[in-house]
Amino acid sequence: MASVRPPDPHIAPYARVKQHLIAELGRGRYPPGERMPSESELIAQFGVSRMTVSRAMRELQSEGLIVRVQGMGTFAAQLHRVSSTLTIRDLHDEIAARGHRHDAVVHRARAEPASAALAAKLARKPGDAVFHTLIVHRENGVPIQCEDRYVNPAAAPDYLSVDFTRTTPTHYLLEVAPLWQAQYSLEAALPSAQEARLLAIRKTEPCLVILRRTETHGLPVTVARLTHPGSRYRLEGQFSP
Repeated sequence: MASVRPPDPHIAPYARVKQHLIAELGRGRYPPGERMPSESELIAQFGVSRMTVSRAMRELQSEGLIVRVQGMGTFAAQLHRVSSTLTIRDLHDEIAARGHRHDAVVHRARAEPASAALAAKLARKPGDAVFHTLIVHRENGVPIQCEDRYVNPAAAPDYLSVDFTRTTPTHYLLEVAPLWQAQYSLEAALPSAQEARLLAIRKTEPCLVILRRTETHGLPVTVARLTHPGSRYRLEGQFSP
């Protein structure tokens, strides 16, 4: 049984249980799908009430960190959700949810030497091999995203063997390198000449550009530039307090 630090009088008991479990998830103690300690085990471990443990587990579930299955127990979640305001979704699933057809055209899939700037983002050395894919995703035959992605071979060694006309890089990477942390930025920008050509748009058409870097348990996984024609794509979400 894991040791428990002496209670901190400044931290509510439920928060102490919650912080402990978050720390264990962050260290990889419970991989996605792994059974978590039961409420009874946590009650005995922390010397708190069932109500206290239940509150900690409810909050972890609402934050997308655990999944509770009636009659089966509590399990570490597939951590696609990285915060209350950002969900990394598979573009194929978005398109399918609209009742439309997704397909992809792979323009590049190869290993390349990393530049100094890219190596720093992926925890590689300059000149080390990284995987590079350039893919255009289409909705009902219309290009809606140019995905320019670099992947750390240490996180997904079989990446280049995947047929990305049958599955998306996002779907594959969430399976082999479960997401724990992401940094991203969104901006309105003009496409590069290459992006305009691949998306079949004018060079003057505004685009929504998402720059994203992800990690799994401290190991950088991928750096991606996702470019969407502004006239064909919108970013939607919802927030509940």
